[in-house]
Amino acid sequence: MTSALAPRRIGWLAGVALFVVYAATLAPSVTFWDAGEFIAAAHALGVPHPPGTPLFVLLLNVWARLLWFLPFAMAANLFSAVNTALAGGLCAYWLTRRTGSNAAGFAAAIAAGATSSIWQNATETEVYAASLALAMAALVSADIAGRDGDRRWLLLTAYLIALIVPLHLSAMVAVPAIVLLAADRGDGRVDWSAALALSGMALIVIGVSRLSPLMIGIGAVTVLGSPPLRDVATRNSVRRERATMIAAATLSVALLLFMLIRARHDPAINQANPSTFDRLLYAIGRKQYDLPGLWPRQAPIWLQIANWFEYADWQFALSLAPTVIPTPARIAATGVFAVLGVVGASWHRRRDVRTWRALVVLFVGGTLGVIAYLNLKAGTSFGWQFVPDDALHEARDRDYFFVLGFWVWGLWVGMSGIAIAERLRWSAWVGVAVAALPIALNWTAVDRRGEPEASMPTEVARELLDPLPRRAVLFVAGDNDTYPLWYAQQVEQRRRDVTVVTLPLLGARWYSEEQERRFGLSGPDAPRIAAVARAQGRPVAAALTVDADTRNQLAVSWTVIGLVALDTYSLGPDEQHQRTTTSIDRDAVAATANRIATWEQNRTVRPSTDPVHQYFSDILSCPRRMLDSMPSPATTAFLDSLCNLR
Repeated sequence: MTSALAPRRIGWLAGVALFVVYAATLAPSVTFWDAGEFIAAAHALGVPHPPGTPLFVLLLNVWARLLWFLPFAMAANLFSAVNTALAGGLCAYWLTRRTGSNAAGFAAAIAAGATSSIWQNATETEVYAASLALAMAALVSADIAGRDGDRRWLLLTAYLIALIVPLHLSAMVAVPAIVLLAADRGDGRVDWSAALALSGMALIVIGVSRLSPLMIGIGAVTVLGSPPLRDVATRNSVRRERATMIAAATLSVALLLFMLIRARHDPAINQANPSTFDRLLYAIGRKQYDLPGLWPRQAPIWLQIANWFEYADWQFALSLAPTVIPTPARIAATGVFAVLGVVGASWHRRRDVRTWRALVVLFVGGTLGVIAYLNLKAGTSFGWQFVPDDALHEARDRDYFFVLGFWVWGLWVGMSGIAIAERLRWSAWVGVAVAALPIALNWTAVDRRGEPEASMPTEVARELLDPLPRRAVLFVAGDNDTYPLWYAQQVEQRRRDVTVVTLPLLGARWYSEEQERRFGLSGPDAPRIAAVARAQGRPVAAALTVDADTRNQLAVSWTVIGLVALDTYSLGPDEQHQRTTTSIDRDAVAATANRIATWEQNRTVRPSTDPVHQYFSDILSCPRRMLDSMPSPATTAFLDSLCNLR
């Protein structure tokens, strides 16, 4: 780690080191939440949930097919690992170059890449890893454009901002810092022309995401109207540059047309079905969701800020207490790393105030800016003591929305190790060791290789699909019931004869139309679709995760065969009227329980900040508990108390 090493080599070393960490803790297959949808969408070249992320889907498809010798899901997960390692490598190069310290650049990248939220994004198929890489690439490009005055780098920066549209809007958090770096010449001068041009590009991005022609127009005028008033040759050169920026923005926005083209082929994953321009705009504008404004707040502002502190407490020493419940040891560790961040920021300011200022802007945007703009509801694991029981909570903890703020603090934590080593005249390696502490303090909490968690999503999909009779129509309750099934059917080609109906999506017109177009299951609601399925002679089934009220709207009586219950119609019309209560097929349930017991091999779910694995572990234990406890005759009420855990 001597001064003879070039910044590029430091960047490579940091990137490779982070990649090794991520590869060693990589999920071997699909994970819960959005990963199953993204993998299935990439496999089918389809359209995931709005706004669609077409660039991510295309890159993921190409990447996974280049790694044809790996399972598709593992290759897709590696894409996130490479993107996050790339982000770390870029930051190591950038900070080494600007601070003049090889050790500081390397240590900063290691500590930032080891924060728990970023590490977890790096080991599954998640768009936030690619968004982080794009943001860091734009920061480095803007820094070179501003410091060196190289107009080619300014063009590249503008293009990278434009790529936010087809990739993911989360990278917009970095735009204020990007504009600051591109405008700051490092000698007290400000390049207002560059600042206006990049701000105009950002307005175009926001205008496209909000379907606002006015904002798009203002952005385009800002870009084109920002040449400096100097000699004619300079003005003409800058005008050509600005026209090139508009062309780059147009090319980036045009990538959204991929969704329209693919939707017209009706790929297996085709959320919002953007097959017309109106529906494409519907998807881009996320009209499917009830997006909150800045006011009224969905939760008290103090609670939203306190929620951020909860997530911050998870970042550097999660293995000390890998649950949502804080402990004195973890809080103490978080306090130490908070102080280290202040030490590192102070050292950074002394070394290079320009890049320090940019990171301050990024940190504020990635924390207070995100809190203000997203206006989140109370966190899943937070605020129950402070808000009414009937208040809305987020479907999951949203720590991943704040990764850019955590990334900045991690960079400063890494620099603090070098600052301390310099002050005490210790070897720089001691400072690097301090920066690497979060790797040791987070490893067991974020490692995705451990069982039963590593294969639980595929096991859930297998047990939901395999026991079903041919051509069954299976009703499921939400994302974590649906996305592993989509992955199993599209990537593993498992039980493609089964039609999966996701109950929450039936409220979207495009989804009801999709069920009718593909399967002839017409109807405005689940009971009508179930009736049409019966008329087609198709068995009707419901996952045990579906709540009792909804399930009982689909059929009068059910027979449990594992993790699913079959409408008794599927057993034959003569038996239909003989059954008036819920029953269990003991042979089928016993077979399911035995398969699950073999898969579990007496292993238990580890404590985690995400309860999804514990929830599905409880669901998977239902067949065994049914055999041990279910009365005869069985009752719907007893089944729900035993196995419906929502």
